[in-house]
Amino acid sequence: MQKKGYVSFVLHAHLPFIHHPESDDYLEESWLYEAISETYIPLLKIFKKLVDEKVNFRITMSMTPPLLSMLDNKLLQQKYIHYLEQLIELSEKEIKRTTFNAKMNRLSHYYYERYSEDLRLFRDEFHCDLISQFKYFQDIGVLEIITCGATHGYFPILYVNEKTVRAQIAVGVQTYERFFGKKPRGIWLPECGYVPEADKYLREFGLDYAIVESHGVLYANPTPLYGTLAPIVSPQGFTVFGRDMESSRQVWSSINGYPGDFNYRDFYRDIGYEADYEYIKPYIAHNGVRVHTGIKYHRITGKTDAKDIYDIQWAKDSAERQAGHFLDSRTAQIENASSYMDKPPIVLCPYDAELYGHWWYEGPYWLYILFKKIYYDTCNFELITPSEYIDRYPEIQVSQPCRSSWGANGYSEVWLNPSNDYAHRHLHAAGDRMCELAYLFKDIPDKLKNLEDQIKKLKLEKKPVTKITSTSQYKTAKLQVRALNQAARELLLAQSSDWLFIITNNTMVDYAHRRIKDHIGRFTKLYEQLKSNTIDAKFLKEIEEKDPIFPDIDYRIYL
Repeated sequence: MQKKGYVSFVLHAHLPFIHHPESDDYLEESWLYEAISETYIPLLKIFKKLVDEKVNFRITMSMTPPLLSMLDNKLLQQKYIHYLEQLIELSEKEIKRTTFNAKMNRLSHYYYERYSEDLRLFRDEFHCDLISQFKYFQDIGVLEIITCGATHGYFPILYVNEKTVRAQIAVGVQTYERFFGKKPRGIWLPECGYVPEADKYLREFGLDYAIVESHGVLYANPTPLYGTLAPIVSPQGFTVFGRDMESSRQVWSSINGYPGDFNYRDFYRDIGYEADYEYIKPYIAHNGVRVHTGIKYHRITGKTDAKDIYDIQWAKDSAERQAGHFLDSRTAQIENASSYMDKPPIVLCPYDAELYGHWWYEGPYWLYILFKKIYYDTCNFELITPSEYIDRYPEIQVSQPCRSSWGANGYSEVWLNPSNDYAHRHLHAAGDRMCELAYLFKDIPDKLKNLEDQIKKLKLEKKPVTKITSTSQYKTAKLQVRALNQAARELLLAQSSDWLFIITNNTMVDYAHRRIKDHIGRFTKLYEQLKSNTIDAKFLKEIEEKDPIFPDIDYRIYL
């Protein structure tokens, strides 16, 4: 069948930066470990399987700077290995505990094998380096990896000081280049938060396009001819793709979305909450609070508390049917759209990556089946990345996208409401202060470099360097640069939209409040010490170890 259009999957892989070397008691660190086992490794496995089977496919993923920084962190890598070892031990116990229930016993064996395979892959085959695994698929051309704001800071509120938005973009691009060895072409705007004021900075750092919520395109001015079925380009030359509502609804809808199929694994039924307390105690939170373990025996079944035992084959059968339904739906959608468009339509399907595997356990398998069907079955479209579409069809309608986000009700109320509005005055004040510091101390790195060049010259001449290294001018300059860079890190970490989202949704609220308070507190202390020339070297070293993100940051991005 002739190809009349394209479908583009974009998965947003993001977690806030959570790193607590001082303790093993933070439940929030497990968010990363769960995502690795349930989303990132399963995605890598299906990518490899598709490549091995010579299935030509395309997919796009954002990998945000906080996520990349955590995946690269040696301490968190070792903690993830410990997490797997605990699950393998628990799975072994489950094999014995469920001996007299054949269905549950099969699942306990399945979990033991799955977590053992995760450990083998992560430690022995991947050598703890998931980033290189994703980079491989980008390098061979089946995956496009795009970037995000440095810490997922929410542009539609931060832009009151545009330099803070510019810094989020600059550090996001810099982090991407450090891990992938080239510049990104696309960006997932944090929370899909679009403001026209950001366009010039997105272009400044070489970005070509972004993903926005549907109404960011539908309410653009002038009205786009083809709605979300084609990108638009702003007057400042920045391209945006809008989320397709129809395809998203089929996956996301809580009423008739695929993840609600009764055959799928029930996310909420976990032995962490159901097993005997003394039995499960070693595998839950250190303070004794029951939490998810990842070992779940029940399927959704229906709106009932009497849940049936999960059957892997039934779940696969449902995934295969739904992959066929999605394929047929896109075929019909593209057939209709192509009849009135003068270029092939693109159906953009953006989702949180963690939907695939973590929330919807069968999601990666569904993707695998769908991509095979698109390649082998009769359909009128093919998979494409946004970059490829722009390259093939460079003539794009000029239209100013609408201010928008993909939160509840489509604008900013998730990140600015009575539950979290207190934070913004502190974030804005800190942003202004960071710009002040950058201006006041703008010459320090150049002075330090001149001194270090003198040291290098003396070393080459085999002359003593202590006359420089022991001077108060040299020591002060080094300490100031470290403090200024750490102040920039603390500001960026405080700006994470995740803390505001968590507060609004009333989950782990105390932790989110604490993170805002801690980062603003550390920033403010550094600001006051820099202004008074009383930098506490011990305090600085402690917070550098707690928040070791963006090692190459240069605080002068705030100039």
